[in-house]
Amino acid sequence: MYRLLIVDDEEIITDSLYETFSRHMPDQLDVCKAYSAEEALSWMRRSRIDMVLTDIRMPGMSGLELTEEIQRRWPQCRVIFLTGHSDFDYAYRAFQMNNVRYLLKTEGYDKVLSMVEQLMDEIRQSHDMHNLLEQQREISSRLNAFRQDEYIRKLLQESTSTVSSDEIQRELLDKDIHLKADSPVYLVLGRLNKIHEVEEDEQGCTYASVRFIGTSLMKEYTECTSVTDHYGDVVWLLQPKDEQGETDQHFARYIEGTLELVQKSCLASLDVSIAFTFSGRGCEWFHIPQQYDRLRLLQWMKFGDGVSMVLRDHYEKPLAGSPKESVRISSRVEAMSGFLETGRFQSFYDIFEELVGELLQQDMTMERAIETYYHLALALNTAFNRWALQQKTPDQRSLLHLNHFPNMKEAVQYLYLAADELVNFKRSNEEERANLVVQSICNYIKHNLDKDLTLVRLAELHHFNPSYLSRFFKQEMGINLSEFIDDCRIRKAKELLLNQELMVREVALQVGYESPHSFTRLFKKLTGKTPQEFRESVLTRPS
Repeated sequence: MYRLLIVDDEEIITDSLYETFSRHMPDQLDVCKAYSAEEALSWMRRSRIDMVLTDIRMPGMSGLELTEEIQRRWPQCRVIFLTGHSDFDYAYRAFQMNNVRYLLKTEGYDKVLSMVEQLMDEIRQSHDMHNLLEQQREISSRLNAFRQDEYIRKLLQESTSTVSSDEIQRELLDKDIHLKADSPVYLVLGRLNKIHEVEEDEQGCTYASVRFIGTSLMKEYTECTSVTDHYGDVVWLLQPKDEQGETDQHFARYIEGTLELVQKSCLASLDVSIAFTFSGRGCEWFHIPQQYDRLRLLQWMKFGDGVSMVLRDHYEKPLAGSPKESVRISSRVEAMSGFLETGRFQSFYDIFEELVGELLQQDMTMERAIETYYHLALALNTAFNRWALQQKTPDQRSLLHLNHFPNMKEAVQYLYLAADELVNFKRSNEEERANLVVQSICNYIKHNLDKDLTLVRLAELHHFNPSYLSRFFKQEMGINLSEFIDDCRIRKAKELLLNQELMVREVALQVGYESPHSFTRLFKKLTGKTPQEFRESVLTRPS
C-alpha cells in the first residue's frame, strides 16, 4: 500500500481531494492530509510518505521549501505541485527538483488522479530489480563476501568487550566493511516467509537477493552490511552516512519506511515476503550480541503471521551480560518459545528435540542437565499459564519438579506430552486470537469516533505496522478499514441527528469531522440525503 499526503492551506480543497483519493483506490492508497507545511512535516516524521500533493504558495513555509525538506529526509518521495499560479518562475523551479511534477488546479480531478496513478506505476517499476539481481549473483561468488559474512556472524554471537575500537576498525577495513567502530550501530533482522517453496540449491540465491535488495534501497542514506545468520534469517548492520544533526528518532523512522519498500521489492522481484524487526536506537559494538538476541525474541513473540510486519525495538538500554552457557541455553529456549507463539511448529520441534536430546547424552553434567530441563519446563509452564491450559495435562506441577520422575528419560517423555498439548491448542486457537484483536480495534473505533482514526494512529495504538494493519483488517473483516470507520460514523450521526437540540455542526464534531461541509458531503454520498434532510424525514415520519 502506498501513502499519499495532501497539503493545502485551503481547507475545502484539502478535504475534497482527501475524500476523492480515499475512495478512488482504498486497497492501494492510504491517504493523509495536512493544512500547512509544518503539519505535513509532522506527518513525515511519523511515517513513510510515498507521494505528496501540495500547493506551492502557503502561509509560512512554502511548498517549494517543504519539498526541499522532504527530499532531504525522504529522497524517494514523489511530489506533485498543485497550484493556481501559472507563472513560469514557479514552474521552472519545480522542474529543477528530482521526483517532482507540476499541475494547475484548473486542470481538474481527473488529471490529478491520472498523475498519482502514473507515480504509483513509477514506484512499482522502481521496485523491480531483476537486472540488478543478476549483477549481484556474480558479485556474491567473490571470496571477500564470504569473509565478510563470517566476520559479521562472529559479531552477532561473541561480544567484543575485550577488543578495542581500533582493532575492530582494522578488521572492518580489512574486510571492506564501511562501518565505523567508534559509532553506534543499528541492527535489522529479517525473516523470510516464502510464498512459493524453492529447491534447496536455490535458497542461497534467494537469501543473497534479499540482502542485495535491502542494501540497494538503504545505501543512499546509510552505510550498511548484511549476512544470513545461522537460523536462516537476514541481518543488516546500519549507520547513518551523515551523523551531523541526526537523531535516533528520525533515523529509526527512515529505517522503518525503507524496510516497507524492501518488502514490496522482495514481493515484486522474488515472490517472497519478509518480516522485519529493527533496533530503534544505536547500540555499542560490544552489545551487538545482546541486541541481536533481543530482536529475535521480539520478532518471535509478536502477534500475527509476520508476513509484512515491521517491528521497532523501543528498548533504550543494552541488556546486561550473563555466563556464556546460560545465554546459549536461554536463547535457544526463547527461540523455541517464539516459534511456538508464532505457529512455526517445525522450527519449535527442531529446537525442542535438540535440547531434550542433550538431556539424554551420556557426557551431560548433572548441573547442565538440570539447568536445561528447567529452562524447558519453565517455558512450557509459562505457555500453559498464559493460555489458561492448566487442566490440559495430567499433572502440570510435575513440569517444575524434576525429582517427581524416576529417571531423566521419563522426564523427557513428559516434556514431549506437554509440548504436543501446547502445539495442538495453538493450531486450533490462531483464528480465535485474530478475532479478538480485530474486535479490540472495532471497539476502539466505535467509542472514539471524535478522535484521530487515521491508519497511522490506529497502528500506533495497537502496535501494528500501518500497511500490515490495513491488510490484516481487510482479511479478517472483508471490508477496508476506512469503509468500516465511515459506516460507524454515519450510524452514530444518524443516532445523534434524532436529537433536535444538536446542530449539524455539533453532530459532525462528535463523529470526527471538524468541517461541517465535509461531513455533509460524505453523509449525502453514503445515505442519499443531507443530514438536515435525514433529520426532517425521520422526525416528520408518521408514528
